[in-house]
Amino acid sequence: MKITCSKNTLSNGVNIVSKAVPSKTTMSILQCILITAEKGVIKLTANDGDLGIETIIEGNIIEEGTVALDAKFFSEIVKKLPDNEVTIEVASNYVTNIKCEKALFNLIGKDGDDFTKLPVINKTNSILLSDYTLRETIRKTIFCIAENNANHMMSSELFEIKDDVLKVVALDGYRIGYRKVNLKNSYPNNKMIIPGKTLNEISRILTGDNNKDVIIYFEKNHVLFEIDNTKVVSRLVEGQYFNYEQMLNHDYETKIHVNKKYLYESIDRGTLMLREGENKPIVFDVKDNNLNISIKTMYGEMKEDIETVKTGKDIAIAFRPKFYLDVLKVLDEEEIDLYMINAKSPCVIRDNDDSFIYFILPVNFIKE
Repeated sequence: MKITCSKNTLSNGVNIVSKAVPSKTTMSILQCILITAEKGVIKLTANDGDLGIETIIEGNIIEEGTVALDAKFFSEIVKKLPDNEVTIEVASNYVTNIKCEKALFNLIGKDGDDFTKLPVINKTNSILLSDYTLRETIRKTIFCIAENNANHMMSSELFEIKDDVLKVVALDGYRIGYRKVNLKNSYPNNKMIIPGKTLNEISRILTGDNNKDVIIYFEKNHVLFEIDNTKVVSRLVEGQYFNYEQMLNHDYETKIHVNKKYLYESIDRGTLMLREGENKPIVFDVKDNNLNISIKTMYGEMKEDIETVKTGKDIAIAFRPKFYLDVLKVLDEEEIDLYMINAKSPCVIRDNDDSFIYFILPVNFIKE
């Protein structure tokens, strides 16, 4: 195999697929990036067994072939090459010459035929949405999944298709993030549970271009995302997702209409009283049309009043500051509505059309 391409093109391709290289594995071949040059197409592929990424890069094929190169060495070499044309040539025993200007590396490769190929996905079931919409939907829900949780459901997201609507749900036991997306077409009803790791990597590949479409193909065990010249294949999580709709009821005793920016900035100021690892709640004390925000720690105390429009009863309720800030960061609205029942029940933040719903559990506190 012998190919040429620009350093920037090669570097971008390597960065994309490197996300699917496992950090630890008993199969050393999977710690490689597969380079394939055939039928006029140069492909880079990585696969950890659960997540696989393949991307096509522009370049010239002088001689067809394939080789698997150690991902760590290969990516570091490419990163440090001059910004010029790169030549990759495979010699005997898969020793690969990587040359750019006067720099020459000889990297020992492996037989590309031993590399675990990506699963072939049946393209019967699919949905289409814009690059921008998918990236924003992931960004506005992914923070609600649990990290490194033994419960795979809590570290994944539900994608539920009903006619021309896609519902995306994430939860970690303390909060729920829900987004409703109107699709361009109507599709058969279906559900898939996608690992958070997969969605995080996809969000890094997406550019946010509203004029580009992403096709999502899915079958029983796998999902395939086609993004421009890149394919991402992932295993789906098996099992039944939580009955989230039962949790997101619309009952409330108190409704607060408040400026999102003022609320965010006030809570953010309150976190100045916290030190790393300290777990103190932010307290909302609502009386009439005033929301008093306070936090008290061993270092001091902060209080601030915000004007609101309240409907219903007065209430005092407390939350983990980070959980509230995470939600407020992803809301585009200037004014938002908070719905609460009592100090022990969740706060729900939603719009009138239920295009988004966020559910935050309160924490216990002692009212002074």
